[in-house]
Amino acid sequence: MTNKDRILWADDEIDLLKPHILFLEDKGYEVEAVVSGQDAIERSKEQDFDIIFLDENMPGLTGLETLSIIKEQNPAIPVVMVTKSEEESIMNQAIGNKIADYLIKPVNPNQLLLAIKKNVHRKSIISAVTTQNYQQEFARIDTQINDSFTCDDWIEMYRKLVYWELELENSGTQMTDLLRMQKKDANNAFGKFIRRNYLEWMQTPDARPLMSPDLFSKRVFPLLDKGEKVFFILIDNFRFDQWRVVKELLTDAFTFDENLYYSILPTATQYARNSIFSGLMPAQIEQLFPELWVDEESEEGKNLNEAPLIQTQIDRFRKKYTFSYTKTNDSLHGERLLNNIASLMQTQLNVIVLNFIDILSHARTEMKMIRELAQTEAAYRSLTRSWFQHSFTLDLFRRIAAKGYKIILTTDHGAIRVDAPVKVIGDKNTNTNLRYKVGKNLNYNPKEIFEIRDPEKACLPSPNLSSRYIFALNENFFAYPNNYNYYVSYYKSTFQHGGISMEEMLIPFITLTPK
Repeated sequence: MTNKDRILWADDEIDLLKPHILFLEDKGYEVEAVVSGQDAIERSKEQDFDIIFLDENMPGLTGLETLSIIKEQNPAIPVVMVTKSEEESIMNQAIGNKIADYLIKPVNPNQLLLAIKKNVHRKSIISAVTTQNYQQEFARIDTQINDSFTCDDWIEMYRKLVYWELELENSGTQMTDLLRMQKKDANNAFGKFIRRNYLEWMQTPDARPLMSPDLFSKRVFPLLDKGEKVFFILIDNFRFDQWRVVKELLTDAFTFDENLYYSILPTATQYARNSIFSGLMPAQIEQLFPELWVDEESEEGKNLNEAPLIQTQIDRFRKKYTFSYTKTNDSLHGERLLNNIASLMQTQLNVIVLNFIDILSHARTEMKMIRELAQTEAAYRSLTRSWFQHSFTLDLFRRIAAKGYKIILTTDHGAIRVDAPVKVIGDKNTNTNLRYKVGKNLNYNPKEIFEIRDPEKACLPSPNLSSRYIFALNENFFAYPNNYNYYVSYYKSTFQHGGISMEEMLIPFITLTPK
C-alpha cells in the first residue's frame, strides 16, 4: 500500500457513505468524495486517481454518461459502478462501456476493498502469489525431473514447465530466470532419456510413443472411418507454448482434446513432415518411393512431394478417402484458401500446411528488425499470437467451426532458442543445419552430442556408406572452427530446430471440436 492509491467517489448521497469512506481511509487509501458526475469529470481531469466509484442515479449527468466521458479522457482507469439500480439494461450498458465492476447497494466495506484489490493491486497480488506458488513447486519439479523415466513422464514434465513459464511471464515475477535454469536441467535429463531409448523405439515400433509416422493411421484415419470430415492443419515449427497462447482465441468456437506426441529425429521438416504424410520413417520413404525422397545434398526443395506422400499412405491402408492438400506461405495464399473454403467442405480430408512460424524463425535469424521484435521467448510467442489473430488464420478456423467440421491441429517439429556453440568439423557435403549434421567425415566431441553411427538402426537414409548423424542437445548449436567468432555471434539466441530438446520433440496434437 502506498499514498499513491487514490480513490475518487461520486455519489449524490455521499454523506450516507461516510462509514465506508472511513473504512477505506483506515486501510490506507486516500478518498476524494464528490456529489455529481460533472464534479467527477472535473476532478479526474485535474488529478490522477487509481480507481473511480460512480453512482448511476445522480442529478445532472448520470453515472453512465459520466463513465463515457471519463473513459474518453482516460481509457485505462478502472471505474466501478456502486448503485441501487438492478436494471439489466443499465448493467449491459455499463459492461459495454468497459466498467471494471458493478456493485449494488447496500454494499459492505469488504466488497469495496475487493473491487480495489482486483483492479488496482491485481498485478502485484498475482505476482506475489505466483512467485510463492512456484517457489513451493520448485523442489517438486526438480524431483520430477530426476524421476521421469517414461515417455508419458516427460510429456507431463514439459506440460508443467510450459504452464509455469506462461504463469510467471503473465504475472511479471522475477522468477523467470530460475525457471529457465530448471528448464535447462530438464532438457539435459530429457537428452539423456532420448539417447538411452531412441534407437530401441526405432527397432520396436509397437513399444514406442506416438510419433510422426503414426499420426494418420492412429489418429486421423479412425475419425474418417467414422464418417467425420476432418481438416488436418499443420503449422510448421509450432511449439506447445505457442499453442497455449493462441488457444484462448479459439475457446468461443471449439472444445479441445489437447495432447503431445514425439517428433522423429532429425526434428526438421524434410524428415518429420514427410514422415507424417507418408506414415513411414525416412529410410522407408527412400526405399519404397525413391522418386519422392530428396537427399540432403540435393538442391531441390525438400517438401515438394507432400501431396503424393499422403496419397501413398491412403493407398497403403486401402482407404478410399478423398483429400485435398493446400500449402500457404503468405497472406495471398491465405486469402485464396479462404475463398476456396466452400469447395473444400465437400472433401473428407483437407490437409493444410501453414508456414508462417517457420518463416518467422528463419527471418529472425536473417533480419535485424525481426531479431529486435523477437528477442525473447515471450516476444516470440507474442508474434505467433499476433499472426494467428490478425492474419487469415483465425478466420479460417472460425469458418471451419461454423460448418461443424473437426480440426486436427499439429506440427512437424518445434524449435529451441540456441545459446551454446559446439565445435564440429565436416566436409563440403555436410548439411548446413545448426542442430543436426549428416556426413561421412564429421569430427566432434562425442560427449557433447547424440551420435547415430548406423543410420539404418534409426530408420534414416544413409547418403554414403560411412555417413553418420549427430544431434545437438539442450541449447547447443553446431559451429565450424572457421570464422568461429562471427558464426557464433550471428546465430546465438536464434530459434533453431533439428536436434534434441523438449521444445523440438514434444509437440502439440490438438483435436478441435466445434461447439
